[in-house]
Amino acid sequence: MTKKRILEDWFRRVWVEGDLDAIDEMFCPETHAAGLLPEMQVGPNEFRELVPMFLAMVEDVHVALDKVMEDGDWAAALYSMRVTDSATGKPVVGSGQLFARFRENKMVETYNSFDFMAFFEQIGLLPPNSLALCLTGQRIG
Repeated sequence: MTKKRILEDWFRRVWVEGDLDAIDEMFCPETHAAGLLPEMQVGPNEFRELVPMFLAMVEDVHVALDKVMEDGDWAAALYSMRVTDSATGKPVVGSGQLFARFRENKMVETYNSFDFMAFFEQIGLLPPNSLALCLTGQRIG
């Protein structure tokens, strides 16, 4: 199985379908994903908490792997996500990056980046243009 296929299955099963059992099938127990949450690495147990919290805010989730590069045990992916805000019914888009090392078709090391600021702006949890406000030195809130 290609690493791209594993990543497609990861996003579909875990983030689209909310299949928490898939976490153990595709993610080694001792692995922790760096970069999703500041100052915190996310392991299988944290994913089991994070995924339902995220999916409670959105519906009609679609994830596309826009670019994938494979090199030996590693794969890098740029991905985009389209969802509907559960509270307002408005469409929301997000984008991220994933860099993962694999062993026996499981992720054993991952580095992640997702534009949570733009995502949370779109669902109304942050004011519009939050990043621009921060760059001017203004406090949000």
